[in-house]
Amino acid sequence: MEQNNSNFLREQIKDRPINKKKLMRRTFITAAMAVVFALVACLVFTVLEPVLSNWMYPEKEPEIITFPEEENEILPEDMLTDKEEEEQQVSLSPSYEETEGIVDQQISAMFASFKLDVDDYKTMYSALGLVAEEAARSMVTVTGVKSDVDWFDNVYQSKGQTSGIIIGENGKQLLILAQKSVSDKAESIVITFVDGQQCLAECKASDVNTGLAVYTVPLENLQPGTTEQIKIAELGSSINTKLVGMPVIAIGSPMGTAGSVGYGMITSANGSISMRDTSYKLLNTDIYGSQNATGVLINLKGQVLGVIDCSRNGSDMKNMISAIGITELKQIIEKISNGIPVAYLGVHLADVPQMAHDEQGVPYGAYVTSIEMGSPAMEVGIQSGDVIIQFGETPINNSQDLSKCIYRTDAQTQVELLVQRKGPEEYREMTLTLTLGILE
Repeated sequence: MEQNNSNFLREQIKDRPINKKKLMRRTFITAAMAVVFALVACLVFTVLEPVLSNWMYPEKEPEIITFPEEENEILPEDMLTDKEEEEQQVSLSPSYEETEGIVDQQISAMFASFKLDVDDYKTMYSALGLVAEEAARSMVTVTGVKSDVDWFDNVYQSKGQTSGIIIGENGKQLLILAQKSVSDKAESIVITFVDGQQCLAECKASDVNTGLAVYTVPLENLQPGTTEQIKIAELGSSINTKLVGMPVIAIGSPMGTAGSVGYGMITSANGSISMRDTSYKLLNTDIYGSQNATGVLINLKGQVLGVIDCSRNGSDMKNMISAIGITELKQIIEKISNGIPVAYLGVHLADVPQMAHDEQGVPYGAYVTSIEMGSPAMEVGIQSGDVIIQFGETPINNSQDLSKCIYRTDAQTQVELLVQRKGPEEYREMTLTLTLGILE
């Protein structure tokens, strides 16, 4: 009896059968929730990370690039203050510091006596070479690399090169001025510095008129050795009234080869190049170089006087080195260095000669010689032969006055122009309101 009761109380525990479908469903839901959580976390991190980084570690804004006011150049005769300086001799291998300020003196003294021997020429060209070598620290080679396909469908790389010059740095980037054409359709832009280091660069902005562009290289990409070797160029003045006959050195690629130099003097500085809304002074020299020359002209202090541009030379002067005056370029360089769009009116200008004013009664101002198609000037009805005498509240006496006003005004700004237009008997005044465009 006791044995039967014991059998009755025995129980056997069995495992619960596994519901595979329910298990798979829960596994799938867990995995899906994990994926959704990960996506949401990534999205939140992507959105908030820049905000938090900028808040905790604010990024330094690039500094605004400006150029100081020009100072009149010291003429060679003004540098000789006493008899001792006139008799000072320069060693055959002087340092750059020893040549600064006495190169002009030495050349003047030599030509004053008209007794040049071989040693005098060696001394003179040695001193000039030191000036060129020091200024070359500001020069770079800009290379645009792009892929092309030959006749047999083989892909190869082509490279275009031009000489550029370091014009400044904004705290984050090194700024380099060079021709824009070298980077057109380029897949990459490479800057080669004086010590051989190469860095990738970007085109920040360009000017349609001159074909010049500003390229940027992050300062953090420069090696310490390169930083010590390079220097920012000193921009001189091209408004000096005694430019003709001034000794100059062409550096960059005046002979078509990077690192070449040429010595000579300015032969004329009265020419000008008419472009949209402005004109630039053209400096001609007696330096014989390449028709594809690039680089800059410097004076004997190493200051930049002009940017080499031989594309506008006459048919009988194709190989003579010419340059656009640096003074006239400073405003546009400052604009594109800071990435500011250039304002655009769309007129070609000339000054009113005194004879036209006296005999024909043409008022002084910016004389309009032609109008650009589709320009803001054309849209408001400005015509060839009109004379612009006021820009906003600023009186206009010549074409340069108008050019300065346009460059100092932001694009897309509405302005009033006071214009004189010739009528049947006399000039009549009219006011036109327009919005400046963007020069592209």
